[in-house]
Amino acid sequence: MSDKRTVGVIAGRGIFPATFVEAARKKGVRIVMAAFKGETESEVAEEVDAVEWFRVGQLAKPIKFFQQEEVAECVMIGQITPGRLFDLRPDLRVIKILASLSERNAETMFRAVADELGKEGIDVLPSTTYLEEYLPAPGPVFGPELDEAGLIDAAYGMRMAKEVSRLDIGQSVVVRDGTVLAVEAFEGTNKCIRRGGDLGRGKNVKLVKVSKPGQDLRFDVPVVGPDTILACREAGVSTVVIEARQTLVLGIREVRELCEKHRVSLHAQEEVDQPG
Repeated sequence: MSDKRTVGVIAGRGIFPATFVEAARKKGVRIVMAAFKGETESEVAEEVDAVEWFRVGQLAKPIKFFQQEEVAECVMIGQITPGRLFDLRPDLRVIKILASLSERNAETMFRAVADELGKEGIDVLPSTTYLEEYLPAPGPVFGPELDEAGLIDAAYGMRMAKEVSRLDIGQSVVVRDGTVLAVEAFEGTNKCIRRGGDLGRGKNVKLVKVSKPGQDLRFDVPVVGPDTILACREAGVSTVVIEARQTLVLGIREVRELCEKHRVSLHAQEEVDQPG
């Protein structure tokens, strides 16, 4: 076995796995991937040192695969199609996990999976590992800068999104001029964007995306990428506000180009205190 650091990747869909693989490669890491049929993109699977394919709902076989490849640490990155969580064919290990949970949301399920991996000597790393450069600091990121009214609305949206995320409902809200137009729930960010954009009729509409208070960085870290910007443009949402240093911007070159081309503002906002 290689003397390189070996990191396992439990990979869902989207550009997150590819971004991680590229960044880890630059650090000389050996990458072992547990990929999922119908979710993980085949192109990224071709870029790793070892890969095996599984169905969503399997855990025992991915753990065995990691152990065979001497994986002692891994990341859980990328999305799983929401509807699959209600259409699982779980193996016995996942059945036991589900039976133990009184609440079944992203955090409780991922945390339970991480606990099972830990029992087998596999530590789950923060999903931001090697990706620090993709976590913008506070201030304008790309596109037009916000004016004073825009900054006030961004701060309002941040407070509302933080409260929604605290309740484990979702990580995003769509706001306009001090009014919440849409709240993200199980359906995902892009459908929330479409609903909010339709209600806001393309005027001063902002998507605000945050981390959960006390966010476990091992999973469900908020992410925006090119698809987010395109969804906003199509829905008439003119601004994307993200929580500074807590939200990953993936496909960053394309995001910059899309923001400049379509005049979509991307702004990183620090968490704000609730008004007294």
